Amino acid sequence: MDKFLALNTLLEVADAGGFSKAAQRLGVATSSVTRLMDSLEASLGTALLTRTPRKVSLTDAGIAYVEQIGKVLDDLAEADESVFDSGASPIGALRIAVPSTYSRLRLAPHLAAFLTDHPRVMLDVVVADHYADLALDRIDVAVRIGSPDRDGNLIVRTLSANPRYVVASHDYLERAGRPPHPQALDAHECLRFSYGGGYRARQAWLFRAHADDAHDTFGVDVRGHLQSNNLDILLEAVLGGRGIALLPEWLVADEIRAGRLMRLFERFDASPHIGEAVVYAAYLPNRRHSSKVRAFVQFLESRLATALEG
Repeated sequence: MDKFLALNTLLEVADAGGFSKAAQRLGVATSSVTRLMDSLEASLGTALLTRTPRKVSLTDAGIAYVEQIGKVLDDLAEADESVFDSGASPIGALRIAVPSTYSRLRLAPHLAAFLTDHPRVMLDVVVADHYADLALDRIDVAVRIGSPDRDGNLIVRTLSANPRYVVASHDYLERAGRPPHPQALDAHECLRFSYGGGYRARQAWLFRAHADDAHDTFGVDVRGHLQSNNLDILLEAVLGGRGIALLPEWLVADEIRAGRLMRLFERFDASPHIGEAVVYAAYLPNRRHSSKVRAFVQFLESRLATALEG
């Protein structure tokens, strides 16, 4: 019995729910699939499949076995692919993780061009705002916004700066008045990004006057009736005149140009926390020789820089 063939056939039978359908997918006779499954069960000394006239299903032992061999075969396929992927031409599946709002505005418009440039790459895009474990989630490249220092165990490449602007709508400013200085924010309704810790968690926005002004960094405690870990929600709220928000340039630049939002405190650099935040790509050290990872990161460097300039 060819054990490797038997294991792949078992996965196909489990997915198809029957011998004949699995045989059609594999392009072999149904009798060949049946004999192979009988031989596999005999070698293991246990039943993996329950056979009925209408359906073939996994036994409890079969479910546990399929889960284990699925991981093994995935690892083997990944190892095989890594050999091909070390060549000059990018090839194979590329799994990337990207933040939701950033993906929609900055990344999604460019993915078709990447696939056109690299037709042998199959892109699997995971849109998630949580901090993904690249090894556990089998992520090849993660696009992240923040300080690269937190990814000291990964290889990181800075893609673009990530300046923030304090913004408000004309309606809000007409109603509540325009704060003359960041210190005046403590008297305003501030829409806050949630970094965890609950609604009552203290949050201070940090400000630093531009280099030509001799002032140190200072913080301003901000409060308001809305906080969210979703930037789209905060953007809609500030556009709707609900308050003042500190949001990334890539999210609000178009709204400022169109006159829907006003930028406040242009003499100051603003940040929601200490540390320089950038947009960067991160990947595991064992992906450093991957041609598809290298091609994707280089593509991002060129495209995202262009997007910011435009």
